[in-house]
Amino acid sequence: MDGLGIEAFAARGSVCSLTGGRLLVIAKSKRPKEPGENKIKPVNKKVKPKTPKMKERESVDSSLKSQSILTQVMDKGHFQKLAATLSLAAGQSIELRCKGSNVTWNYPSYLDTFKDSRLSIKQLDRYSQLILANSTAADTGEYSCWLQLCNGNKCRKDETKTGSTYIFFTDKEELFVPTPSYFEIVYLNPDKPAVIPCRVTTPSAKVTLHREFPAEEIETDGTDIIYDAKKGFVFQHPTSDHKGIVYCKAESQGAPQISIKYHLLYVEVPKGPPSTTIAVSSSRAGLGDRVRVICTVLGEPDVDVSFRWQYPGQESGRPVITQNFWRLINRGIGHTTRISKSVLLVEDFEDIDVGNYVCIAQNLQGETT
Repeated sequence: MDGLGIEAFAARGSVCSLTGGRLLVIAKSKRPKEPGENKIKPVNKKVKPKTPKMKERESVDSSLKSQSILTQVMDKGHFQKLAATLSLAAGQSIELRCKGSNVTWNYPSYLDTFKDSRLSIKQLDRYSQLILANSTAADTGEYSCWLQLCNGNKCRKDETKTGSTYIFFTDKEELFVPTPSYFEIVYLNPDKPAVIPCRVTTPSAKVTLHREFPAEEIETDGTDIIYDAKKGFVFQHPTSDHKGIVYCKAESQGAPQISIKYHLLYVEVPKGPPSTTIAVSSSRAGLGDRVRVICTVLGEPDVDVSFRWQYPGQESGRPVITQNFWRLINRGIGHTTRISKSVLLVEDFEDIDVGNYVCIAQNLQGETT
């Protein structure tokens, strides 16, 4: 160590000496301080965590969480973030806004079905606006929005920027959300929950489920049968014992009200592509004859089946008539099946009509030829 280094150590209050070629540093004893001299006040010192990487990971994870972009416009231009549920009196108008330049909305489907003029949606530069005027009990349901991410013509939902709320439009005269029909069919599948959709407009209403015959109240145990004001009664594990005609009863500060009736049909058919059979009115035909080819599918009552045909005169544009229809049939005690048919009709049979007739039936599980 050079002389400058030794002087620097000495300046810091230490005594340095060379002993046998080694530098010996001896701490200099400090004099006792006078009372009040150089008093240091305690400070709440912030200590950085020893594992900053963990913090970085947490911040990344939190940025991936869904951010609500849905707000309600209040009086005087104020905005309010929406909770999972909202209760408004029927007759009120509501304005919702969703942040983003490319927003998609979801709302009760009947508003689209009947092209209700009370609903208006506008996409502006920085947000999308949904206005529902003169609300009714039937408008009760989920209102949600999300940002679309588009690349050319392909768009997908941005899962990190969504918003959703369930709005009850309360009406003392309409405790149940009105439906377009007075009778509905509910299919009971043994491998999935079944919902009896008697939803209410007042979340605090007391709702019970009743069987028409024999007349009795069906116990809601909160496990196998539960009630959800947003859905209705949910049968977690439907069985054939649940089949029959039922209705719901609601009470809330007044006379009880009765829902529409629901016909519960028990279904037990194998899942998979359509089970298809084909038949013909006659396998031999003469010129000028009328020939009918019938394609039949048995399947689940609530699963749609579509049909396509291949026939000899197809490429040359030979005119044929096709008709599709379906109906429900009972197979055994309490078992309901849907029978779907497609009929191909060849009138005034010609030589060009000789050959193979192929029916292709398709559902969500696949197709059968």
